[in-house]
Amino acid sequence: MFGTVLLLLVTLCAQEGNGEERAEALRTGHVSVVVVGGTGDLAKKYLWQGFFELYVNQARSGKTFSFYGGGLSPADAATSVLFEILKAVSCSKDVSEERCAVLKEQFLRLAQYRQLKTREDYQDLAQHIERELQQEGITEAGRLFYLSLPAFAYADVADKINNSCRPTSRAWLRVVLEKPFGHDLRSAQVLAAQLGSSLKDEEMYRIDHYLGKQVVAKILPFRKENKKFLDPIWNKHHIERVEIIMKESLDVKGRIPFYDQYGVIRDVLQNHLTEVMTLLTMRLPTNLSNNEEVLQNKLHIFSSMLPLTKNQAVVGQYQAYQTTVQQEMNKTKDHVSLTPTFAAVLAHLDDAQYEGVPILLISGKMLDERVGYARILFKNDIFCLQNPNGVHCKPKQIVFYFGHGSLQYPAILVSKNLFKPVSMDGEWKEVTEHTDVNILGLPISDYYVQTPTEQKEAYSELISHIFAGRKNSFISAENLLASWGLWTPLLNSLAGSYPRIYPGGADNRDLLDIRVNSKDIGYNSEVVIISSDQMGGTSTNSFQVMQGYFRSAGMVSAWTEELVERLAVDIQEAAEAAVREGGVFHLAFSGGSSPLALFHRLSLHHFSFPWSNTHVWMVDERCVPLTELESNFHGLHDHLLQHVRIPYYNIHPMPVQLNQRLCVEEDGGALLYEKEISKLVNGSSFHFVLLGVGYDSHTASLFPGSKVDGLGESLVALTESPVKPHQRMSLTFSAINRARKVALLVMGKGKHELITQLSRVKDNPDKWPVTGVKPADGTLVWYIDYDALLG
Repeated sequence: MFGTVLLLLVTLCAQEGNGEERAEALRTGHVSVVVVGGTGDLAKKYLWQGFFELYVNQARSGKTFSFYGGGLSPADAATSVLFEILKAVSCSKDVSEERCAVLKEQFLRLAQYRQLKTREDYQDLAQHIERELQQEGITEAGRLFYLSLPAFAYADVADKINNSCRPTSRAWLRVVLEKPFGHDLRSAQVLAAQLGSSLKDEEMYRIDHYLGKQVVAKILPFRKENKKFLDPIWNKHHIERVEIIMKESLDVKGRIPFYDQYGVIRDVLQNHLTEVMTLLTMRLPTNLSNNEEVLQNKLHIFSSMLPLTKNQAVVGQYQAYQTTVQQEMNKTKDHVSLTPTFAAVLAHLDDAQYEGVPILLISGKMLDERVGYARILFKNDIFCLQNPNGVHCKPKQIVFYFGHGSLQYPAILVSKNLFKPVSMDGEWKEVTEHTDVNILGLPISDYYVQTPTEQKEAYSELISHIFAGRKNSFISAENLLASWGLWTPLLNSLAGSYPRIYPGGADNRDLLDIRVNSKDIGYNSEVVIISSDQMGGTSTNSFQVMQGYFRSAGMVSAWTEELVERLAVDIQEAAEAAVREGGVFHLAFSGGSSPLALFHRLSLHHFSFPWSNTHVWMVDERCVPLTELESNFHGLHDHLLQHVRIPYYNIHPMPVQLNQRLCVEEDGGALLYEKEISKLVNGSSFHFVLLGVGYDSHTASLFPGSKVDGLGESLVALTESPVKPHQRMSLTFSAINRARKVALLVMGKGKHELITQLSRVKDNPDKWPVTGVKPADGTLVWYIDYDALLG
């Protein structure tokens, strides 16, 4: 394969030893680069371009390389795909067109596709490399494996590399891993242990592409070069706050199977923004290239962080996210995802230097622009009496601008009322001619601006570092576990939180504005303002929860989060009143996805709920085993019952499975449940029944056209659903309408058309089953969120 194209350099530098980078003698040798997942999106967009740039930069030295794109597909199916990707790589502007054509041709000749699926495939690759080295008489310098794969595949591939494809000579091995490195602290520990059984720590390069961004990589050098200016002001007496922001204007279409498991905190805050935070706040190392000193200073920051609790975070979700989840994951319209696409987190350091300084980490999808930056805003003790626009009264700030946004290029900006930064090395330059743009409250002309002489892509930078063995741009195992140790408790506390829904883009307006109150953070507007055209011209400047009437019954309406909070409070009030009156509370829940947010709310926030005196019943059940995910009881158990202290004998699942059969009328399951209700519930009158409403207006498991009025005085009946699983067991209207209070919960923009229709139709339970809900001696209240009410 190498043939006559023996052009490339391998400059072998650093192997780790005792945690510190140490140079080893430069020697001639050959490097084999293997991109596992070599035809995937990441490889197509960034990796092959980065390896081509490495090749171009090293081509003059006369050393050698080979490149392998690996994947699960057979070679005859994937080779052409790989080479179409390789043909698309490009040269920098300083390489002539003729030279570029030659380099690309040589690069293609050095590349091939290999199926890497089994242990034998890796053994074949190792034998191929050894055979080519012997034929060409070349010394092996090292093997670089880039795992562009889902994290669940890392341990298996690392094991195959270790046992079947590790270099046999003194050549080095470097294995590059892409985030996510786990889902929480426990999974990260498991993954680290699995990888550690196959690879040494110095062989692993955990990549965070943010550390390859030129501005991020320049944070520590900038702090060191400007130490005489920064030392007096880089502390709590002068810093007002630190902001680390990554805004994205795009949605997550095409990434839903991954994103819905992780969300914005795991995807961005736990890694990218946390790494930037440590670079801004860590003690300056004596030697910036000393990886061990940099690591220890980072770990000190993690140990100084005050714990992150639910009061230090707000989360949101863009409005179209639910629909995309339903489409890409084949979920029904009732499926609800609580995955946040926006988060703002307030952090503090228990450190004498930064005590009390708010550190804001914020990121989100479907925001007004794409931009990333870190801003250090300084306190200003000057008051300009007659010239408020004077330079001394303007914001004092340093901005590490990662790129995009109105500036469109990476830069470090220092407001001119602070100091003029030291001129940087030849790779950076000062910008003196500016376009007319404003950056964070100041015109660009009010800043000293420094930018890279040549903009370089982050992956290309990091690939060059991997090749050189420079590990201080990568995430160590200790660093990773310390970060997860910080974020996991917050993630656990937010697991049941319903994110604030926002429309996306410029329409968000002030919906995601946040307010910092000492150590806590919250949305600035508790009230979401609805435009006057949506409300028929009515002013709605100050309502949070609206009360009124719907179909002659009471109605409570609010944004989803507030609506769920109100419903949970109302249920607890009903429970406490029932227990005071008779010592027991009988509560019946319907199935489906609508109550899930309520279940989370009750389990995480209502610690004084009288669960020991509460009996929980089912309104309806699918005729499936209770252990299956489709079971309504399974959802109730997983999201509520297992999290509260309720006696097991107070829990009453519907007996849909008797005699090893499901919902067979002769088994008498419906009659058995009816007898249990009659025995335990006074007058068969539940204290509180929670119902939902389907798109076809069914409630409980009482469906249109099923002659629900024909069920007579029976309390429980077997019914038929038009969708699978067809068989159901359900409370009848006779049981529901005996309740003291019935709540109908309706949420989501998809229910707006139904609500509009229900507001106009007369009672007709056969066609519109929900219109048959009419408590005889109790009350009915509709709980409708603004999406369903207003569309």
